[in-house]
Amino acid sequence: MRLRFAFIALLLGGAQAACAEDLLQVYAQARAADPVLAAADAQRGAQRELAVQARAALLPQWQADASVSRNQRDGTRVDQVGSSLSQTLFDLGRLRTWDAERTLESAQDARVRAAEQDLCARVARAYFGVLSAQAALATTQANEAAFATQVKQAQDRFKVGLSAQVDLDQARAYHALARGSTVQAAQALADAREALAQITGQPPGELRPLAPVLPAVPPDPAQPQAWVERALRANPLLQSQTMGLTASEQRIGAARAAHWPTLSAGLDSTRSGGSGVLEVDRGRGTTQLALRLTVPLFAGGATQSQVRQAAYQRDALREDLEAARRALIRETQAQYQAVLSGLAQMESTREAVTAADRALASTRAGQGLGTRSMTDLLLAIQTQAAAQSAHDQARHGYVLARLLLQQAAGALGEPELAAVNQWLETAPPKGTT
Repeated sequence: MRLRFAFIALLLGGAQAACAEDLLQVYAQARAADPVLAAADAQRGAQRELAVQARAALLPQWQADASVSRNQRDGTRVDQVGSSLSQTLFDLGRLRTWDAERTLESAQDARVRAAEQDLCARVARAYFGVLSAQAALATTQANEAAFATQVKQAQDRFKVGLSAQVDLDQARAYHALARGSTVQAAQALADAREALAQITGQPPGELRPLAPVLPAVPPDPAQPQAWVERALRANPLLQSQTMGLTASEQRIGAARAAHWPTLSAGLDSTRSGGSGVLEVDRGRGTTQLALRLTVPLFAGGATQSQVRQAAYQRDALREDLEAARRALIRETQAQYQAVLSGLAQMESTREAVTAADRALASTRAGQGLGTRSMTDLLLAIQTQAAAQSAHDQARHGYVLARLLLQQAAGALGEPELAAVNQWLETAPPKGTT
């Protein structure tokens, strides 16, 4: 699977100069190079081997040994070789340990699924973080250019005596503040691009922005409790912690089983030679077949201590699970409300942009007629920029909230990213970076 995504990322890297990258292309790059997902996959492999090792303790064990001994008094020597084959017939502790390791293997599978969904969310956050920073920079640059125009007009009007020095100073103050905002926005964009590069392992190219008009789609189902129930049922991270709690119960059983007897079968064979062995026994082998019953009697209190330790660990995991469950409920409800809030904010900020555009045009016309002051015009420019910035942030926040709601419900993956990918422009606007 990772090789497939690496191949896709290689193809996308070659085509990067030809066209802008969309959300799915960036996700393919991240899937092939993200160290967080790779670490989760490696941890799953390590846990899988622990399960293999626990099972191996229940399978036949065969070992060989050889020894050479010399009698210093008469110089005789005894050579001995042997082998020992044993098979556990009953060991409840080892059985419970194997059960626990297999449960933890399933828990780690769920953690990998959670890491995959988290990667989708991190890619979306970083992608729309870059788009938000780009939109903010474009707004501040347009704001700065508008104030620069007002400074030029104020200078011209002051030279011919049509305006006072205070108008020129005020225009210069607004322009200087806008220039500082542009510097901050450029820095924020550079940091947002680095955040995306941290996930993909390569500098991002040109990104496709959201289309001018987005579909206003409310959450389905429409009841927040339905989303909460879906999250409690399908969230992979919560599933992993639940299975971890089950494994802790099995470890308590393994600790308690230390009181139980164990039964094994053994087949031991030896062959002796050397000058210290009687001629009749030299080269002759002996074989013993035995059943070994081991009954633990006293271990200094260690067994009970191990049971108590496993119980404490179980209790800690149970509390962690409850904390995670409550946090998931809160997160799901918060993202559900964020989607609804995003819909309302998109509508309200769209109206604000329309109203601010009309107000700015009216104020410009009024200043030309002498009915509006320089202060009125500067404030109108500032209001229009603030409205546009709020609208851009509302659009990006709405799309991201939809994806985060799906992540909380355990249903975020490549298909969900593909659905959002259709909301992007087919080609980036000229001049974007």
